[in-house]
Amino acid sequence: MNKVMSNKVVIALYVLPALLLIGVLMFVPIILSGYYGLMDWDGIGAMKFIGLENYAELMGDGKFWDSAYHSFLLALFSTISLIAYLAISLILANKLKGSELLRKIYLIPMLLSSVAIAQLWLKVYDPNNGILNSLLTTLGVDNPPAWLADTDTVLFSIFIAIIWQYAGFYIIIYSAALKGIPESLVEAARIDGANPIQIAYKIKIPLIMGVIKVTVVLAIVGSLKYFDLIYVMTGGGPNGASEVMASYMYRQAFGTYNFGYGSAVGFALLVICLILTWLIRKLTASGDEIQY
Repeated sequence: MNKVMSNKVVIALYVLPALLLIGVLMFVPIILSGYYGLMDWDGIGAMKFIGLENYAELMGDGKFWDSAYHSFLLALFSTISLIAYLAISLILANKLKGSELLRKIYLIPMLLSSVAIAQLWLKVYDPNNGILNSLLTTLGVDNPPAWLADTDTVLFSIFIAIIWQYAGFYIIIYSAALKGIPESLVEAARIDGANPIQIAYKIKIPLIMGVIKVTVVLAIVGSLKYFDLIYVMTGGGPNGASEVMASYMYRQAFGTYNFGYGSAVGFALLVICLILTWLIRKLTASGDEIQY
């Protein structure tokens, strides 16, 4: 077996199917998206080559930059929420009574589709019969806001739903990383007189910093291309107040049948994600990882 696996031709044959699959499902659509962005095309008829006109128009498109601003706000909000996820994971890692049950409860949103979650939060935010406004009315608020119909509250309302949706995902990642820390290190710190906050800040967090960096990249890039829940809940409204880059791309390509321009938006979104990923890796790059 070792002789076979040392043969480079055999290794290439094993790897080739996966490379072909990745090429077909990932790189070919990326190339086609950039190519279609050079065309004036409605998605059905003949294509007309217009060069970089779509990309030039994109640079001066105020609605695109508004959607980009909303996407960056979501990315910022998602990144800040990682602090809450990490704090919850650190608390659950202390083996408190009921912590295993709480881990299972946090997983519930991961079992639901984005459409189901959107419908659930639509009921919560319903201005007339929703749970949230009913509670506010009970507490004495005379005119509770129409959360998803008000341009001042719609983004915040959607962000809360997204945080709830992905809580279980990040808590699982952090919990798994924390479980990998040898208990002997924690016990030694306790013997030296460290309190739980000092143990978390000076021992646990530094030891899982590599995982934290990965989750920051996942949160930012995932937020920039987020689409489904926002589209179901508000469709980008009201008046574009919750439009993000992915929903704007969809609206251009499949709403106004400006497929060439929609492809340019999609390709620009890809470039932005790649640049931000590179910047994050550069900014968070450090020396050798702490070993234990």
